Amino acid sequence: MQATRPATPSTPSYTPAMSQASATSKPDRQHEVQIQPLAGKADLRRFINMPTGLREQHPQWVPPLYIERYLHLSDHNPYFKHAEWQGWLATRDGEPVGRISAQIDQTRLNHYQDATGYFGFFDAIDDTEVVQALLASATAWLAERGMQRVRGPFNFSSNHDCGLLVDGFDTPPSVMMPHNPPYYHPQMLAAGFEPAQDLLAYSIDADFEVPRAMQALIDKSSDQIRLRPLQRKQQADDFRIIGEIFNDAWSENWEYVPFSEAEILDIGGTLVHLIKDDYLQIAEINGAPVGMIVLLPNLNELIADLNGKLLPLGWMKLLWRLKRRGASSARIPLMGISKQWQTSLLGTAMVYQLIAALREPARRDSIKQVELSWILESNQPMRNVIESLGGDAYKRYRIYQKSLLSGTADQNSTTGTE
Repeated sequence: MQATRPATPSTPSYTPAMSQASATSKPDRQHEVQIQPLAGKADLRRFINMPTGLREQHPQWVPPLYIERYLHLSDHNPYFKHAEWQGWLATRDGEPVGRISAQIDQTRLNHYQDATGYFGFFDAIDDTEVVQALLASATAWLAERGMQRVRGPFNFSSNHDCGLLVDGFDTPPSVMMPHNPPYYHPQMLAAGFEPAQDLLAYSIDADFEVPRAMQALIDKSSDQIRLRPLQRKQQADDFRIIGEIFNDAWSENWEYVPFSEAEILDIGGTLVHLIKDDYLQIAEINGAPVGMIVLLPNLNELIADLNGKLLPLGWMKLLWRLKRRGASSARIPLMGISKQWQTSLLGTAMVYQLIAALREPARRDSIKQVELSWILESNQPMRNVIESLGGDAYKRYRIYQKSLLSGTADQNSTTGTE
């Protein structure tokens, strides 16, 4: 399969596909759900803005910055060098009532050698007709392109925000994490999707008490493990190192998709404007980089009242808040150690040392709480480390799947949770 990329710097990659649901719709009938594939900039604006209409149904949700979502969905995103996608809007009486995407990632297909496509960017009112019409559009598009299974939501892959929130609705999401109303889960089950994997978000006090056993491990390994912060003068090299460690450390995780160099440099180009040097730590053994961790201030605290808009004065508010106030919480979105050390005592010491290295920067900048996310529910070793530091699994997200082969159940679900 040849991956497609966006046609112009400002136009997302849309494939000219009409779903069966949209092809049979009759615009002259009142109150009927219309499913329309995105076909231009105006549609893209409506697609990005659609969830704001659900704000009353999930008041803890923080609208992401429009410009960030626009760039993510445009050819600025190097993801489109190896993937294709299609988005749809659901409308009723001319008003948006839902949205969804379907995407096929050639890198993922090459890595797993199976025919699994993704859906993502799912939002809808609590209406079974709307939800099932959207899911039917996405699954039909994937099936037409030879996919035999669908998983999601991924926006666009496991390297981006993903999953539906199924527990932890009473607190706002951290930066780059999803949030949705509780009715999404039963609607997924009603549409024939089954749970595939659960992802956990842990909350920990930034100034956590270092357990004696942890401190002993750190002390014992301190002459073998060297930590260093981001070096701005060679930041591109440092982010290449981050990508290499990630691709090694996560290579056996469920639904892992390798970062390309272009993708990790694109992420790094954003992160360097948001983090201080010591918010990024690289661990070295004998001069070789083998571990990393990144702390990201929780921008959602600072943009919650901007409704996704930086114009006309939102950008001034954000800059002032970043410089003067800062965020009282943060998130660790990236952490990993090379596979060769993962089952060793030195590897455990490295994880503790990386996490402990962020305590002083957090204390200095008045950060009180840190979220570690996401963590696979099945990743018990990492969960044990976090819980030994007092971490609390306060949010749960779920990935769903469905076979696209008629009459065939998907046998690859890894959780029985419902």
